[in-house]
Amino acid sequence: MVDRSKQQAEAQSVAFLSAGGYQVTIAPGLLDRIGEIAMAEAPAHRYAVISDSNVAPLHASRVVSSLERSGPSPLLLTVQAGEAHKTRESWIALTDRLLEASFGRDSAIIALGGGVVCDVAGFVAATFMRGVPVVHVPTSLLAMIDASLGGKTGVDTPHGKNLVGAFHQPSAVVIDPEVLETLPIDELRSGMAEAIKHGAIADAAYFDYLAQEAPGLLAEGPGRRDVQALNYVIEKSVRLKLGVVATDEREAGARKALNFGHTIGHAIEMLSGYSMRHGEAVGVGMLLEATAAEREGITETGTAARIRSALVAAGLPTERPSGQLASRIVESMRSDKKSRGGVTEYSVPRRIGVMAAADSGYSVRLPDSVVEEVLG
Repeated sequence: MVDRSKQQAEAQSVAFLSAGGYQVTIAPGLLDRIGEIAMAEAPAHRYAVISDSNVAPLHASRVVSSLERSGPSPLLLTVQAGEAHKTRESWIALTDRLLEASFGRDSAIIALGGGVVCDVAGFVAATFMRGVPVVHVPTSLLAMIDASLGGKTGVDTPHGKNLVGAFHQPSAVVIDPEVLETLPIDELRSGMAEAIKHGAIADAAYFDYLAQEAPGLLAEGPGRRDVQALNYVIEKSVRLKLGVVATDEREAGARKALNFGHTIGHAIEMLSGYSMRHGEAVGVGMLLEATAAEREGITETGTAARIRSALVAAGLPTERPSGQLASRIVESMRSDKKSRGGVTEYSVPRRIGVMAAADSGYSVRLPDSVVEEVLG
């Protein structure tokens, strides 16, 4: 059981979490302090705010105003919202805009948005002038607890997700939980899938907490959502992810645990034409990968059932979109960057809270025949 008094104390605090040389700050109202934080953590002659067509109308004016109070007016750039626009074409367009505006090596990027913006803006920062600082200001739960942390950046291609990218650690991550008030409920649920994953790979008590408290965390309507508990989830998941990344920045071993659900999930997401949200696809991926690993005797029996129950509690899907052929999903996974020698590798838990293959690189191989059988 979770110690609720400890949970409440943590949820009320401002968290300063140091990892990889950068600071993660979590507190209500931080959107109005972006300027001072950027000047302290990523001092630059000029700033460019990169956002998307959904987030910019909601939050960009506050960030721009904050930056203006600390220095010259920033350049606001936007991309179309959605995973379908996380492309090399978006990267080119953003980079060209920076060049046209005479940005140089003394500039920095402020990434304001969800996971797509964090990935694209991070890749722009990683490659512009061979690398400039980036400050992530995530506005979705998924971005707060996953995409903004750890330095992975990149774009998708027709061959798969995130196949072009770079590791580029942010100079700071600034999380303002209040922005979640404008987040659509389905996007909040999508982020909850990543939180469930964190529990599944590293903390059984946290996993059980999420499965039990999901209805309150995701309640719709004014005053119905347990904001304090949601703030606790943000801090807990940030701590768990940073703890994993700190031991393995370049994904040579322990960081592979964070890929649980992503091997099958990425293929499902891509084949859906990105109509399925990332977290939704990862949730289905976790369920299917755990089921296959149970059949191979790698994962403790009953693990997949517990994952299914947690997904149902969070209102997340437990089946992939209809019409996707099992053989096509398996074929798509072979081009995933987690494949080695043309063989697909998976990261799966041995049981809830403990990963399998910790002594052999955190990767296992599951026969295609078993995976196709599970996929149905």
